[in-house]
Amino acid sequence: MQLISKLFRITQEQISRNVRQISWTSRNCNRKLMNEEVFRRKKQQTYIGPFGWFLLTIPAATFGLGTWQVQRKQWKENLIKQMKDRVNTTPVPLPESMEEIERLEYYPVHVKGHFLHDKELYMGPRTLLAKGDASTTSGLMSKNQMSQGYLVITPFKLADRDVTILVNRGWVAAKNKRPETRTAGQVQEVVDVIGIVRLQENRPNFMPNNNINANSWFYRDLDCMSDVTGSSPIFIDATNDFDAIGGPVGGQTRISIRNEHLSYIFTWYSLCAVTSWMWVKQFVKKR
Repeated sequence: MQLISKLFRITQEQISRNVRQISWTSRNCNRKLMNEEVFRRKKQQTYIGPFGWFLLTIPAATFGLGTWQVQRKQWKENLIKQMKDRVNTTPVPLPESMEEIERLEYYPVHVKGHFLHDKELYMGPRTLLAKGDASTTSGLMSKNQMSQGYLVITPFKLADRDVTILVNRGWVAAKNKRPETRTAGQVQEVVDVIGIVRLQENRPNFMPNNNINANSWFYRDLDCMSDVTGSSPIFIDATNDFDAIGGPVGGQTRISIRNEHLSYIFTWYSLCAVTSWMWVKQFVKKR
């Protein structure tokens, strides 16, 4: 009996040890499985993947475009300032060399001679560019009149040399396009003219071609204009310093350039901010 009792106690102890060992092993296995699951989930949460990194190029690209527009805005503002500074310099005599003239775009020059009114060209329709009170100096219209009209381009024979140039005398209302409606402004004597040098203009997009036969010009084609009038391909925009009473309104040099870069900057940087927030929300805040 004692032997049986002893064997029974040994068996119970052995079973208890086995149960504890099995329980410990099970807990370790569960803990290991839990750790592996946590690691797997963390790995999934921190993994962005190729597509996620590709989407990051959108805010990066829009930021770059916004920065480029900032640089473009600065460049255009400097260009406008440079043009205004040139226009406001002291007039110089018109050089004889074409190479020198080509370097003087937007600079004022002084010439003396007489107009060849029988070879007028008409460019337009154009809107009146009012500078100061120029819209009332010619006596052709009042401030309440419509500002749609034409630029009168007239050959100008220089007094000091055997050269004829083209002078944009200025703007006239559509009803005064024909010279017989403004005879008072068709000066015949020798006059002084201060004008802004302009160079060849390429045809803008969607602009009609010049109609030579109808004397209807839409852009400044100096080669063609000089062939039609027999002048040199030299073109100046007359200022309003010597406007003839009853004649065209000078000072029609457009020195403003379309500058909408501020709106482009706002657009691109806004897109950058929105797409950056969406990317962070999708790939960062989910961790």
